[in-house]
Amino acid sequence: MIGLISATAAGAAARDRLAAAWPGRTRVYAGPAGEAVRAAFAECEQLVCFLATGAVVRLVAPLLGDKASDPGVVCVDEGGRFAVSLVGGHAGGANALAREVGELLGAAPVVTTATDSVGLAGLDTLGLPAEGDVAAVSRALLDGEPVALDAEAAWPLPPLPLVPRDSGAAYTVRLTDRLVESADGEVVLRPPTLVAGVGASRGAPAEEVLGLVEDTLREAGLSARSLAALATVEAKAGEPGLVEAAARLGVPLVTHPAEELAGVAVPNPSDAPLAAVGTPSVAEAAALAGGGELLVPKRKSRRADGQPAMATCAVVRRPGRGRLAVVGLGPGARDLLTPRARAELERASVLVGLDQYVDQIRDLLRPGTRILESGLGAEEERARTAVAEARRGHAVALIGSGDAGVYAMASPALAEAAGDIDVVGVPGVTAALAAGALLGAPLGHDHVSISLSDLHTPWEVIERRVRAAAEADLVVTFYNPRSRGRDWQLPKALAVLSGHRAPTTPVGVVRNASRPDGTTRLTTLAALDPATVDMMTVVTVGNTATREIAGRMVTPRGYRWQDGRQEEAR
Repeated sequence: MIGLISATAAGAAARDRLAAAWPGRTRVYAGPAGEAVRAAFAECEQLVCFLATGAVVRLVAPLLGDKASDPGVVCVDEGGRFAVSLVGGHAGGANALAREVGELLGAAPVVTTATDSVGLAGLDTLGLPAEGDVAAVSRALLDGEPVALDAEAAWPLPPLPLVPRDSGAAYTVRLTDRLVESADGEVVLRPPTLVAGVGASRGAPAEEVLGLVEDTLREAGLSARSLAALATVEAKAGEPGLVEAAARLGVPLVTHPAEELAGVAVPNPSDAPLAAVGTPSVAEAAALAGGGELLVPKRKSRRADGQPAMATCAVVRRPGRGRLAVVGLGPGARDLLTPRARAELERASVLVGLDQYVDQIRDLLRPGTRILESGLGAEEERARTAVAEARRGHAVALIGSGDAGVYAMASPALAEAAGDIDVVGVPGVTAALAAGALLGAPLGHDHVSISLSDLHTPWEVIERRVRAAAEADLVVTFYNPRSRGRDWQLPKALAVLSGHRAPTTPVGVVRNASRPDGTTRLTTLAALDPATVDMMTVVTVGNTATREIAGRMVTPRGYRWQDGRQEEAR
């Protein structure tokens, strides 16, 4: 929850804008500012104060405890010009909140955290528990001193300027799930690689389950902070002791059907669970169900009262999974690049893309990002490269223009990828949508997009699709309409449409939609000269209802036309 505090009418107006934009996320605190800040500090994860920074400093200073638990605090000035991240920039999320507030209110975010200011990923913002000398190692990274990466597990970290382990660097970032203490000048990151399989008798106390899991990890030399989940059989999904133990460990309780667990090969099967829940193994099989290496075979809890054990546990280490984000950059204008796309570009340690698209967003990449770019015609090679890098455990962004799933990189990448990596799709504004917005509303009713490139699809198939769209009276957007080596496809496609539509049918021609050198013109099916079209152009042909209205191309939806005026269809 985000607490909102204001003291003036201008502050209250800006406060109310945030509350309206974030329904369910905010709580407004009224009354004297001091009381409001103290109440919000105790009850909320974050605060936005429409007060002077000096006033907020004096109010929150006595309340501060630890940066790992203090809420993030953002201050907005009376004029609404700045959103200042004051407290809890990383752990409290104030830096990200300042940017979000700034975007909503039109204020400039002010972030003074050193790593954020120079574009470095903070060691305490990687989504992994960080232990050790975070301040000293971060300072070394900022000063350009060599910092080594000692990775015992592959994990998709964001870009960091790290050197090999054997480089002799005085500072180290160590990635491990083993129970080790950090040394001087070292930060230990805990990847969530461990899964504890648990079996429990009905009524097993949470304390017994929790103690067994913690003892098992500690005695095996493994860190509980690397525990990703407790796993068990589906029949135990509601067992109170298991549910409470998972909650206290801060991990999900993952369940598997008994028939699935019965098919998992384990070293220590037993007749007891087979009779009780239908599988010869719960702890070992549940831990192994997602793959990995069995580190600790099944062991039973030890009860002080001498009664039979009510819980069993086994531990598996799963290999780190690489991450592939397939990112749509939009049509070219920076303000049409989505916040989610920007976040993925900043997160990626490896960027794969067409050289001209890389140039569009090169300034958004963090220092240390490895860029793998290539020229036109290498789509399948880029897809293979991106998947291969993800399989090596990296965080990879594969970029494409518009939406990466529309005539772009998502389909070849997903055809190459298997279940051994995580894949995230990031949508973008497509060329058809960008062109449509410039033309007016040509896509107001049913429409179809067709690529006229016969490099991947035989022309006979393309022509059949154009004919079907013409007969169905669909608005048609042509991608890849004409190149120097393919100059006959567009005239043939237009001829097919001309057999079903009037010569006066509006046609929109948009080149480099949303870019500074972009052009937009409205013509007709009869007047369009294909020689004026190239590969950077999108051609949108209206249907029989499409009209030109005040210089705009409009396809009505659910309406009919009479005497040049719209009337609602009845």
